[in-house]
Amino acid sequence: MTTLDRNGPDLSQPAPGKTFLPSYDDDAPPPVPRASLGRMTPDELFVRAGAWFAALGLAWVTTQRLLPMPGIPWFLLAWFFFGLVVTAVATAATGTWIDVKDRVAASLVTGLALFVGAALVSVVTYVAVKGYKPVINLNFWFDDMAGVGPKDAFDQGGIRHAIIGSLIEIGIAVAITLPLGVGTAVFMTEVGGTFARIVRTLVEAMTALPSIVAGLFIYSVWIIALGNPRSGFAASLALSVMMLPIIARASDVVLRVVPGGLREASLALGASRWRTVWHVVLPTARPGLATALILGIARGIGETSPVLLTSGAADFTKTNPFEGAMNSLPLFIFGNVRSGNDEGIQRAYGAALVLLILVLVLFVVARLLARPRKTTSRRSSKAGS
Repeated sequence: MTTLDRNGPDLSQPAPGKTFLPSYDDDAPPPVPRASLGRMTPDELFVRAGAWFAALGLAWVTTQRLLPMPGIPWFLLAWFFFGLVVTAVATAATGTWIDVKDRVAASLVTGLALFVGAALVSVVTYVAVKGYKPVINLNFWFDDMAGVGPKDAFDQGGIRHAIIGSLIEIGIAVAITLPLGVGTAVFMTEVGGTFARIVRTLVEAMTALPSIVAGLFIYSVWIIALGNPRSGFAASLALSVMMLPIIARASDVVLRVVPGGLREASLALGASRWRTVWHVVLPTARPGLATALILGIARGIGETSPVLLTSGAADFTKTNPFEGAMNSLPLFIFGNVRSGNDEGIQRAYGAALVLLILVLVLFVVARLLARPRKTTSRRSSKAGS
């Protein structure tokens, strides 16, 4: 305690211009600063990094010295297995059982994510290395294969007809499938009822529909039963049959995520059910609907068998989808791989690289179109004026 003199200064108050620092008892421990969340301490960093370095040595000894398992794949699998084991043992020595499960789960998820990323990068890299020779020629982008033999040099012929055919077919398929898929999802989510449950069951069953079945369905109904010729439009119908359940199922999941309070607020203000869906639900779910569209395009743009059955292949450029055969990139790749010569196989790899680029461009465009619109504040505009 502090004793004050009648004529002396008050020691309990800080002097002018100085800050007051509280004093601690001699027996009390000093204050420990709290570690920031998400940042590992040096001990945790040493345990995690040291466990994987130790696993590296164990994997090398096991696969290269003790067991007959040479090669990089066995070494990587052993390293991942020993890394999980050593991480669990090291964490159990310094932490609790919860820490062990947390670190093992984090290591497992990180390792699987790295594996998926490495697989994707390896596929793209391999296709680019095998197919860059025909792609670097401008004629490969702007010419077709009319009058060009399978063994001709890369400075002759191209895949213009296949690119145009793929864009036309997938464009018609998207124009047919997107309103039907989103409308089906709106019916299942907003209307409901017994029939909606039946429709949801059928949509879920059709997501695993084989592509050859979709092609045979359009071939038997559109071409044989109705007497229409094989064309790019028939191929688009076959792609629509495959894309419809994917878009409808993904859109249904997205529309379910929209908060019910938004619907209730719109209905409470006097809006009808249709205006609520059109002006509230669909704009809120627009990024998710773009993801559904991307999934549908990814399913349809790489299919070969429906196009082969309903359209057929052509070596010249075709822009009318309602008459005659129309080629596509997957069908061009399939035909050149079957040729058996090196030039055709390299052209197939080049077309596969172009297909990857085309899919990437379509994905970016869909994301940009689904981006939320920027709204400007009227108050700020008025204040500026």
